[in-house]
Amino acid sequence: MEASAKDILVAGGGVIGLSCALELLERGREVTVIDAGRLGGGASHGNCGTITPSHAPPLAGPGVIGQALRWMLRSDAPLYIRPRWDPMLWRWLLGFAARCNRRDWLASSQAKGALLTASRRALQDWVERFGLECEFRPSGLIYAFRTQRMFDEHAGYADMLRQLGVETEVWAPERLRAEEPALKDGMAGGLHFPGDACLRPDALVRGLAQRVRERGGEIVEGCSIDRVSAEPRRAWVALSDGRQLDARHLVLATGAWSPRWSRQLGLRIPIQPGKGYSMTYERPDQAPRRPLVLKERSVCVTAWGSGFRLGSTMEFSGYDDRLDPVRLGALERGASEYLHQPTGPSRVEQWYGWRPMCVDDLPLIGPLPGRESVLVATGHGMMGVSMSTATAQLVGAMVCGDALPVDAHAFRPERFH
Repeated sequence: MEASAKDILVAGGGVIGLSCALELLERGREVTVIDAGRLGGGASHGNCGTITPSHAPPLAGPGVIGQALRWMLRSDAPLYIRPRWDPMLWRWLLGFAARCNRRDWLASSQAKGALLTASRRALQDWVERFGLECEFRPSGLIYAFRTQRMFDEHAGYADMLRQLGVETEVWAPERLRAEEPALKDGMAGGLHFPGDACLRPDALVRGLAQRVRERGGEIVEGCSIDRVSAEPRRAWVALSDGRQLDARHLVLATGAWSPRWSRQLGLRIPIQPGKGYSMTYERPDQAPRRPLVLKERSVCVTAWGSGFRLGSTMEFSGYDDRLDPVRLGALERGASEYLHQPTGPSRVEQWYGWRPMCVDDLPLIGPLPGRESVLVATGHGMMGVSMSTATAQLVGAMVCGDALPVDAHAFRPERFH
């Protein structure tokens, strides 16, 4: 069958893929987006919608391994590794452990922080410029602590975060109580990040898709890619509906499924699916004024005008597609330790999604060496929404040969070879 020629194909209709498509359309390119399911049906749908330069420090840091070992066999722990024989997972965990040192932690913090900060600025501009109705608020975000030990430990990072350009305020218990009455008494203190923001992620995805279509972009849902091949100036895909397409550029924004396509192209991408959960409710009467991270329980809380969500947790169980009631229950139990009203009047949705967790907690953004027709935009971990606009701007500049808005050296796909 003769291949149908395209300018740019974007594989993946989540927040990263749609953001890349919109940026490329704005640059005058013709774009087709292909998604195996429905747009935003993966990790872009049920996350807590926080936009967080405050999350610049990567997961791989000093002391993380000891904490992970204490947690890993508890099925309701914030981090859970389901016992099984999985050589690729254990290889990933060994690579992750090797990066849990201060040198790598600081280097990754600088690179991740620069991308998050650039994306935070660009996202607010996009919301205004494109009229994205997604309940965006420059709300700030609070880390809330119940124990003095953990509060003191994280307060010690405040100067480092400020050096990364992240405005950070250390709040004593009295200030935290006054600023956030939704929290119970007895908190040890809080960290406030005024530059953070929040939005409703499913509404953002709908808005991006609408703008892509309005600008002439083609979106194909419910169609998967079976095979990928590429040369320096051309890429080819075979679709599940029997069609074959070739394009000047292929952007792989396939999230946790990216390793499958990278192997076909001869690139090793050390990504594991990190399963996250969320529960969405009607908005309670006493909802938090700002998004919260309940640090000891690693539960994120976001309230919008249209709802209320508890989310987070990290589970390494492969592509397990079950909703684990123990993991979901841990969200409510954790929230009940901090909040006067930990849930809303009624539950609207229970959700899970697979986050693309790269071994160094940095995304992969850029062309494949020797196959420059293919660009990857994946591995954003829990920061896909937060990093979406800056990632799109990098991809757009790379495709069009323009100056890069952010130093992308740390994100180059070939760094693991």
